[in-house]
Amino acid sequence: MNRIWHGRSFVKPFLALGGHRNILLPRAGRDIPFTIENVPYRDSHGRETVTFVRTFAFPRGPRRFDATMVFDPDRGCIVDYLGTHQHLASDLYVHADDDGAIVIRSGSHRFREGIVDAEVPALIGGDAVVRESYDDEAGCFRIQVRVTNRYFGPLFGYEGTFTADYLPASQALRPDLRPVREETRV
Repeated sequence: MNRIWHGRSFVKPFLALGGHRNILLPRAGRDIPFTIENVPYRDSHGRETVTFVRTFAFPRGPRRFDATMVFDPDRGCIVDYLGTHQHLASDLYVHADDDGAIVIRSGSHRFREGIVDAEVPALIGGDAVVRESYDDEAGCFRIQVRVTNRYFGPLFGYEGTFTADYLPASQALRPDLRPVREETRV
């Protein structure tokens, strides 16, 4: 990633807390090597699922930002379960912009643990916008992720480029790419 950033200093404790479960990135930097592993599989509830395990190779050690996504046909959106324990679920809405880039916008967020299923209030929630495109001249994908809070401004984000290796979808999901806990609620 060309740049990984976070907002004002009061954001750092929240990023550090989320970093313990691979929900957020508590570090910032420039020119950070990055890999993302997207693997389709059926989760333990029989749902078609795709991993989005991002590993950022920071100088003081790697940090991960994990997500697993399923489609919810009732709401017509993707549910993005963040982190190793899927405590945070975000609705995602996808469209193509006028330049042909994929744009993903977050909707409501829910915190889930045991019987708790609470909507995350806008005061502490983040609005994510992801823009991903392919650059024919450079021969790579470009990505920009920006998470903001409507009251406190920018929270964190990253931007950069990557290339892709395509492997057969029949390849088994490695255990380290699967979440520790799978949430049943969409």
